[in-house]
Amino acid sequence: MAAARSLCVLRYFNSWNKNLKKEGLCSVLLRTSSLSGRHYCSSNLVAAACATALRSPDLVALEYADLNLTHKVSEELGHVRIRQHVNPLSASFSMPANVPDWDEVFKDPTLPLMVDVGSGSGRFLLWLAKRNPEEENYLGLEIRQKLVKRANFWVKELALSNIHFLFANATIAFNQLVSTYPGPLMLVSILCPDPHFKKRHHKRRVVQKHLVDSIIKNLMRGGQVFIQSDVLEVALDMRNQFDAVVDVLHHIDALSQSVLCDNEGWLLSNPMGIRTEREIHAEFEGARIFRRMYQKMA
Repeated sequence: MAAARSLCVLRYFNSWNKNLKKEGLCSVLLRTSSLSGRHYCSSNLVAAACATALRSPDLVALEYADLNLTHKVSEELGHVRIRQHVNPLSASFSMPANVPDWDEVFKDPTLPLMVDVGSGSGRFLLWLAKRNPEEENYLGLEIRQKLVKRANFWVKELALSNIHFLFANATIAFNQLVSTYPGPLMLVSILCPDPHFKKRHHKRRVVQKHLVDSIIKNLMRGGQVFIQSDVLEVALDMRNQFDAVVDVLHHIDALSQSVLCDNEGWLLSNPMGIRTEREIHAEFEGARIFRRMYQKMA
């Protein structure tokens, strides 16, 4: 069976673009192959794949192959063109979000909830929901409405009853939405948010004091917050804001010796078992991912 899978993946590799540099690809594939239980890559397979060279979108497709998502989207949605940068301070994003009927969007709305702030395409959250259909619920908050519609289309296609996506400006709507959820909030993730590099645009960044306060207010005791970015400046900005509430949140390495960090306090590995699309693209380009995970103690 493993040989057949490897052959299948090799054929998949060989059908892809061969015009890019191989060094970044090889390092990514080697990291991918070392994550047990997630992929079929053996050392021979990695070597063969390195000989062909892939593009980062191809690696995203491979990472999420288990979802088997269709490229055909409903006529209502049409082609989903992704707008990379959105101004969350514009008037169109300042309206309160529509609070859903939790009994309608989740089979069991009393299950522990994970919220992904800035869920993007939704693949990351869909992968988690598919792996944990009876244990947890998943809510994606995304400011780009077309991505929300497509993600919910995929939810129906996969027949999942423990995941839902909402069109919302999480910075202002988080408390309004999550405070109405019947079950406990166990995990919040903020992964590679829009960096808004210009100093005058820093106020557009999703992690602001109001959001941090809303997360802490709703997070269950023992609940966690996971942040990451491939931009050090953004990672430090998020870290500083969550570090500032040390009386409530402790970084996970202070609570568990099994969690490994570097000398600067960044997690050495991704604790989620799956990488986000941005994470895959960034690592393909040789960028480092800066990660922190906090746990609520009070």
